Amino acid sequence: MSAAAVAAVLVLGGCSGSGEPEAEAAENRSSSASPSGSASASETATQTATPTPTPTAAYKPATAEGPAENVPLPVMPELAKEKSKEGLEAFAEYWYSLINYGYETGDPGPLRAASADTCFACESYYAVLDNGYSENEWMTGAKLHLQDLSSNYVETDEGAFQATILILQDDLQYYGPAGHLGTDPGTSTPAVQLMEAVFTSGGWYVVTLETLEM
Repeated sequence: MSAAAVAAVLVLGGCSGSGEPEAEAAENRSSSASPSGSASASETATQTATPTPTPTAAYKPATAEGPAENVPLPVMPELAKEKSKEGLEAFAEYWYSLINYGYETGDPGPLRAASADTCFACESYYAVLDNGYSENEWMTGAKLHLQDLSSNYVETDEGAFQATILILQDDLQYYGPAGHLGTDPGTSTPAVQLMEAVFTSGGWYVVTLETLEM
């Protein structure tokens, strides 16, 4: 399925490391426990007691040479957990970031967890990932760029709330062990999508997604 086709049905930041509080505490304990002596002796004691920081694996985007590595999983903002107009809009933005995460990793799991089985457009997206990352192949591009997102926050007869999204999508490149396999064009003009989501005890879930205009 081409990127444009994906746009027709779907159109269609990350985890941060800790501040290493234990390492900081160890350094503070070492400094306070060091006997008063020469500056060089104090520095040596502190350096000895301070553990070496563990290097964090760096994010590496996908290229023609290989798939993306260490892609940070988007974190749901606290606002997106609220049942409100602002909460729905924050959730919708987060949901689309999971789509981009899937394009980079081939992992549909996070999006599945935030979508109901009634989202048939999502099923088409899962198929794109499955095909694009089979047989040691990978994809680059296809990133979605949100141009506008809003909700009138009026409940439908089915108990859902709607959000309207305006997006663009980058070209999609296919690669494999043999090299470049093909290109699908993205969208040159913004597409308009209508998302319907429900709020449950587990938070917001997308139940339907349809493209209104391309």
